[in-house]
Amino acid sequence: MTQTNHRAIFLSNNANKLHLTHQIMEGKQHTMLPEFSGQKGALFSSIVLNEFIEEEALHEEWIVSKQYNRSIRSLSSGEQKKALLSYLLTQKPDFIVLDNPMDNLDVATQAALLTSITEMANHTSIIQLINRQRDFLPFIKVAFEYSDDKLIPINDIKSYLNTHISSSKKKITITVPPPISEYVLDNMELVSFKNVTVKYEERVIVKDINWTINAGEFWQLVGPNGSGKTTLLTMINGDNPKAYNQDLTLFGRKKGTGETVWSIKQKIGYLTPSMTDLFNTRHTLEQMIISGFTDSIGLYKEPSDIQIRLADEWLELIEMSQLKKRVFCQLSLGQQRLALVARAMVKHPPLLILDEAMSGLDDHNASVVTNLINKIASESKTAILYVSHRIEEGLLPEHIFELTPSESGSAGIAYHKK
Repeated sequence: MTQTNHRAIFLSNNANKLHLTHQIMEGKQHTMLPEFSGQKGALFSSIVLNEFIEEEALHEEWIVSKQYNRSIRSLSSGEQKKALLSYLLTQKPDFIVLDNPMDNLDVATQAALLTSITEMANHTSIIQLINRQRDFLPFIKVAFEYSDDKLIPINDIKSYLNTHISSSKKKITITVPPPISEYVLDNMELVSFKNVTVKYEERVIVKDINWTINAGEFWQLVGPNGSGKTTLLTMINGDNPKAYNQDLTLFGRKKGTGETVWSIKQKIGYLTPSMTDLFNTRHTLEQMIISGFTDSIGLYKEPSDIQIRLADEWLELIEMSQLKKRVFCQLSLGQQRLALVARAMVKHPPLLILDEAMSGLDDHNASVVTNLINKIASESKTAILYVSHRIEEGLLPEHIFELTPSESGSAGIAYHKK
């Protein structure tokens, strides 16, 4: 049997993970990881996955997903990761670096991937890069903390998990800033699905969905990978043509009765982790927050005094006033995510959609963002729709809408949390 060595490396969002990954793959961590020197490594990460997606699209060749007989882009998140892992193993590496493999996966898919990883661990060494303590692979017995570009050995992993990576319990004491103007709503029902069914060719995605989101409510949309969460979101935000000829009402107006996509989006604040890539130029943090008033990428006209004042109040709320002139793309991942929440809320939209808001965050930053979301829910009139594959500790939604897949399409059920 192949000799295997498994290691876990805990990182915060402030760590230079790209630098560490390059060092490991190039065999430059001789001092702390001498057993991997001169060995052949493979990298399992979202960056590598996206590179394969682009390469397959460019060459119209299925490189990673041959076993599925279709492009990797068309697979669910779980299928994509399983396909990538299988492909990397065909390269016969001595070790594989697993960069947060459980991100964006539902509970069942995580369990399936964990089984595959555990089987792989019998013949291939694993280096796990980890931000959340709940994702720690239990069979790993040697761990490090990565701090100041150095690997620091962890002598007692159990004690480290119990005490060192603690969630931030600090409460936000400043009140949520007021809206620049109040939205006048003709109806308390912001979103209303009535027996909505969506299918593509013969494949039914969701079937007979009945769901109402009222003003000021805090909802969490849950369901396994591929259950149709994204389909429902695109119908709510006006991007899905399948919403026409359905009994779907958005902000008091039935879909297809002359509304514009802009009139819908104007009433929605939206956050998804991929939005970070939109602000990759010289936008300062303050400019990025102000752009939330008009949902623009950048500022195309001089902001008003009240827009600047309210943006600065939001920066004070998230304790980032001292960074307002900093270029947004130079902030840490946790700081960027807090800023994106503030940008989505600065106009106090009737509906705030937070899609996988905790993805990629470490334990500390996930807790800080959770506190901010709870505060917005309790101190504003905005309804919140939080979308995630996992229940986040400390998050306080009042209502859950759960999608359950079946061969005839995903069914949905709404219930109230006790």
